[in-house]
Amino acid sequence: MSNRVIICDFDGTITETDNIIAIMKRFAPPEWDALKNGVLSQEISIQEGVGKMFQLLPSSSKDEIVKYILDHAEIRSGFRDFVQFTKDKNIPLYIVSGGIDFFVYPLLEGLIEEEQIYCNKANFSNDHIQIEWPYSCDKSCTNDCGCCKTSLIRKLTKSNQEKIVIGDSITDLQAAKLADYVIARDLLLEKCQDLHLPHQSFITFFDVINILENLEEVRA
Repeated sequence: MSNRVIICDFDGTITETDNIIAIMKRFAPPEWDALKNGVLSQEISIQEGVGKMFQLLPSSSKDEIVKYILDHAEIRSGFRDFVQFTKDKNIPLYIVSGGIDFFVYPLLEGLIEEEQIYCNKANFSNDHIQIEWPYSCDKSCTNDCGCCKTSLIRKLTKSNQEKIVIGDSITDLQAAKLADYVIARDLLLEKCQDLHLPHQSFITFFDVINILENLEEVRA
């Protein structure tokens, strides 16, 4: 097995757009926007913001939401090839997502095994959608992350492994700080530049494959 391990975000990274934002724009009342802005500015925690956003949605809209996401979400170009690349190179790959199981699993079906996916879960048994947090923060994190990417990195990786983080947003920043190398786009790219984290930018997963191959050559 490779001494490299890859931690990859889902929304806005594997998919072209952020599915939670897409759901809220289509189905939520206007109050969701202030919650989103609070999360992005780090004034409120991810867990609080995302939990309250989904509480705005009735559980009865589940089927309509799922159909909307499956009809509209696009997997970023090259992702299937990237998954095959990690298999060929024997590199452990984990999808660590602040997304929700009811759309993450269907969108990744046939692309990656469920045991490689770590995400939040939705409970539709009440009038409004309740989000559950099976991967909340360990004792080393106090950020109230929801799906805590740094806790999962500590759980899933060994200290001597080269950790590659792939992501796009503020929700990937703490994970990026633990990485040996970051492959980033959008807001995460800006943060990596600001903090001088070792990184490269990407648009497609073909770019990601090229970056990983070049890193191998440099370190060979």
